[in-house]
Amino acid sequence: MSADKPLILCVDDDPDVLSFLRIVLESEGFRYVDAASAEEGLRVYRETRPDLIILDLMMEEVDAGTGFVQKLKLIGNDVPIFMLSSVGDNLNMTADYSALGLAGIFQKPLDKERLLAVIRVALEEASPA
Repeated sequence: MSADKPLILCVDDDPDVLSFLRIVLESEGFRYVDAASAEEGLRVYRETRPDLIILDLMMEEVDAGTGFVQKLKLIGNDVPIFMLSSVGDNLNMTADYSALGLAGIFQKPLDKERLLAVIRVALEEASPA
């Protein structure tokens, strides 16, 4: 994690979700960058080297989110990635998100307090001792 405020990259094709995330994260002191597609997200990732990533599962195409995660693995990503999903409440129970290289899954609509609590723990665990 960077010495200053953690940088969080949010990738989602829904501008309302990105707006919500920006407001919540910046109000809690995090730095924020976003992208509206997996392709743009990969470019922003390379340019900014964020401390954590929040990624929509279903963007412009069904597998855009999982494809993005696979590309990050190939280039050596080591920061926590959290997937956003509106697929159903049981996704956390039925999906093996760790096999995909994910730190976890957030269900839409997002709960602000849970989001912030999980992000803080993930950043703390990811930071060097």
